[in-house]
Amino acid sequence: MPSISVIISTYNKPHFLEKVLTGYCFQTFNDFEIIIADDGSSNETKKMIAKFEQLIPQKIYHVWHEDNGFRKCKILNAAIVKSSNDYLVFSDGDCIPDSHFLETHSKLAQKDYFLSGGHFPISEKVSNSLKIEDIKSQICFSKKYLLKQGQTIGKNYFKLIKNQFLADVLDRLTPTKATFNGNNSSAWKSDIIKANGFDERMEYGGLDCELGYRLNNNGIKSLQVRNRTTVLHLYHTRPYKNKDAIKQNRLIRKSTIETKITRTDFGIY
Repeated sequence: MPSISVIISTYNKPHFLEKVLTGYCFQTFNDFEIIIADDGSSNETKKMIAKFEQLIPQKIYHVWHEDNGFRKCKILNAAIVKSSNDYLVFSDGDCIPDSHFLETHSKLAQKDYFLSGGHFPISEKVSNSLKIEDIKSQICFSKKYLLKQGQTIGKNYFKLIKNQFLADVLDRLTPTKATFNGNNSSAWKSDIIKANGFDERMEYGGLDCELGYRLNNNGIKSLQVRNRTTVLHLYHTRPYKNKDAIKQNRLIRKSTIETKITRTDFGIY
């Protein structure tokens, strides 16, 4: 199984990051480093990262740039460059991993593939009531706990199935396309570098999918793992949504598909 560099994007949500990093303190797989891709947060985030540097044996690196609008792609590219392992797992600072998250990504990693995970979006009420102790005990990943906290019943509960054989079957049968999802995907660093990372012209809205399209154009296939890798997505609003940016992103993605480009000119190098 390959060593992992976990790249976690964040912006001014240290209370979320605390819950997320707690999840990484209890992984069954230990051969990893964490790189926080910080799109210009205040010192509160820096203090939270410093706290976990004392709590977790793995290395944590804080990659930061000045707050100058939504520049997630740029800071993600900087984090990719900073990474020292051959295999990269991408997630967000609002996504709490269960204890087997990294072990599963490492076990399923294979040449010429990227893994496409998913997320379990929890409600505002559940997000607010979720405690650090619930993550440490892993009880927050149980159906019983979530229902008791007021989470509505839905198809996302399939992602909490503990039976790996059944989860594998569900991943094979799901009609959901295996795209590159920034909150839960993984790939070989060499494949990401070949595609030149994220397109820095893009703001919020499908920026991760576009990278996946270039990986596909390079002959890298996608493997669906949405029911075998679990993250709880904390509730929040998205004030950074921008209609003009979403429109531009859509045009960039369309061009990537139609022209079959394998590398962006607006990436890492």
